[in-house]
Amino acid sequence: MLRGFYTAASGMITQQRHQEALGNNMANMNTPGYKADQATIRSFPEMLLQAQGKKQLPVNRNANLRINETIGSMNTGVYVQEFVPDFAQGDIQETTISTDLAITQGEVPDETGGIFFRVQNEAGEERLTRNGNFTVDGNGFLVTNQGYYVLNSAGAPIETGGRDFTVTNAGLLQMDTETIQLGLAYTADVNELTKEGDNLYNGEAGAMPADARFAVQQGFLEGSNVDGATTMTDQLNAYRMFELNQRVLRAYDESLGKTVSEIGRLG
Repeated sequence: MLRGFYTAASGMITQQRHQEALGNNMANMNTPGYKADQATIRSFPEMLLQAQGKKQLPVNRNANLRINETIGSMNTGVYVQEFVPDFAQGDIQETTISTDLAITQGEVPDETGGIFFRVQNEAGEERLTRNGNFTVDGNGFLVTNQGYYVLNSAGAPIETGGRDFTVTNAGLLQMDTETIQLGLAYTADVNELTKEGDNLYNGEAGAMPADARFAVQQGFLEGSNVDGATTMTDQLNAYRMFELNQRVLRAYDESLGKTVSEIGRLG
């Protein structure tokens, strides 16, 4: 019976974590470049149950033979193994704001490859993002909404000096007579990236392959790829599964309480 407690409790914890991920997706439905998290739910390893006994042999010395009879397998519950971002491209939306940039990704050399903007976090470390909702700070540097520097191809912050600029499809930022290559990074497997806060990703990325097909669009933003209707349906299903496990747990609790009280009366 106690095993049933643990199995039902693990189901409740799993659905709670799943619900938290879905809630975070809904909260970021309007965040540019946000990639929805998908929960990977797995069951714990099954346990093989066997009954151990003895069989008396028909000999004069009453010898016994140990036997193991297989009863069957027992599942011990489920857990959330990990949260995997869905890197499908979101809808491209026009904003007409010159500092907004969007990457429209076409064919890439690797099926799981991805193209990102290079930015510098508050610790001075390079990170990747698909959120092109940039602005120019008081010192004339191109930054994210969180104040992180947007980097050029050499890994240095891009300084605009407050001047107007245009960005070509190839990612060339042009100001007067100066041209700066926007820092764009390519990773062969987006599933190897680690998701961090502020829409940033950490992982290995290199230079853009020559055969990669992409375009940088100025005055546009890539929207979140969260599907609101699907997410709400998943939230409802997760809630129902949580309730179901809760009822099972309550039934075990009532049964155990009844057993204890009746044994107590017999004593």
